[in-house]
Amino acid sequence: MDIDHHYKTMITWTGNRGLGTATYKAYGRESLLSAANHHEIESSSDGAFRGDGARWNPEELLLGALSQCHMLSYLHEAASAGVVVTAYSDVATGEMRQTNDGGGHFTSVTLNPVVTIAAGDPELAKSLHRPASEKCFIAQSVNFPVHHAPRIHLEATDAHTVPSG
Repeated sequence: MDIDHHYKTMITWTGNRGLGTATYKAYGRESLLSAANHHEIESSSDGAFRGDGARWNPEELLLGALSQCHMLSYLHEAASAGVVVTAYSDVATGEMRQTNDGGGHFTSVTLNPVVTIAAGDPELAKSLHRPASEKCFIAQSVNFPVHHAPRIHLEATDAHTVPSG
């Protein structure tokens, strides 16, 4: 049985510097992203697009959503498989191509999770990234490849690492 879930966010542009969008350079790209019962996220466009580099931009938010979704799917797969994860971190990278017409699109994202396990087979732990990706709602919603380069560490000795492959 399929179950529908519904989400709602609100974006409020805060970059009116007095002239609105009278010219391309007259307005700021600042905004506030919010949702019920959540703190606001100060957002902007990337600095390359006249944005505030100190604020989150949509491209970073997309990478963060992919990384977090994969992590949550992976932790579920690990728990189900008897792999005891004690630490998880990821540095996600993405490539976006800007087109001549001013548009653009992501061409790929690579997740680089570093997973520490206290119990379970390291090879099994590594293999769980595939079903985690297949069950990640965000990864299944994008139209570009999401690659994985996981590293698995054993907590007891941390001497055994399963290289990415």
